[in-house]
Amino acid sequence: MAFINSFEKEGNYLFRHRGEIPVILFVLAIPVVFFTPIGTISEKWLNLITWGAISISVLGFVIRAIAIATTPKGTSGRNTKEGQVAETLNTTGIYSMVRHPLYLGNYFMWIGIVIYTFNFSFVIIVTLAFWLYYERIMFAEERFLERKFGDSYMDWANRTPGFIPGFSNYVSNVVPFSFRSVLRREYSGILATVVGFTFIDDIRRYFETEEFILYTPWHYAVMASLVVVIILRSFKHYTSVLQEEGRS
Repeated sequence: MAFINSFEKEGNYLFRHRGEIPVILFVLAIPVVFFTPIGTISEKWLNLITWGAISISVLGFVIRAIAIATTPKGTSGRNTKEGQVAETLNTTGIYSMVRHPLYLGNYFMWIGIVIYTFNFSFVIIVTLAFWLYYERIMFAEERFLERKFGDSYMDWANRTPGFIPGFSNYVSNVVPFSFRSVLRREYSGILATVVGFTFIDDIRRYFETEEFILYTPWHYAVMASLVVVIILRSFKHYTSVLQEEGRS
């Protein structure tokens, strides 16, 4: 099989299984935390790294929120678990600066959790693995868009960076920012991120004390996030409060 076809096939397969990435990271984090001594790191640096990690994950969420809140219905930014979906090409707003803002947001959200292990070799390994994994997914998506939109896609792709934003390319959104879109579509990502930080904190405490401590700030954050998720999910499925015309 030609490389171009092999990459596309692998990308479509990885796209369908991208939801398994958090599970893999959680499993890998256990030995990483176990073999990462933090006794030599001062409390000041531990706090700085912790807040830096949280800030990076928040940045990832903000990037995803901007992309989702400014995406009209049926555009190339709304793919499903089953495959690629695009009725129109999304080329304005954040998509005028970077072709894959959702994956860029994913990277920052998850690398923040990885940084919280305090093992920077693990950060480098996960970064390289993320790139190899998502490179094929992005390749498959772009092949789909190229076939569907032809020259319109190629003109946009040739002037728009794939993963590192080109801020000078910015073109105003064709639709206004919608906070309801963020509430409707991003609550699960927030919960998953908080659970990730809590998991790292729990296993670190267990390796240090040989017991699980249930009443920590991270556990309170999980409970608060869970309440928010239940409320937003209920609004999404049982009311029309979060529904909008012309939005996915």
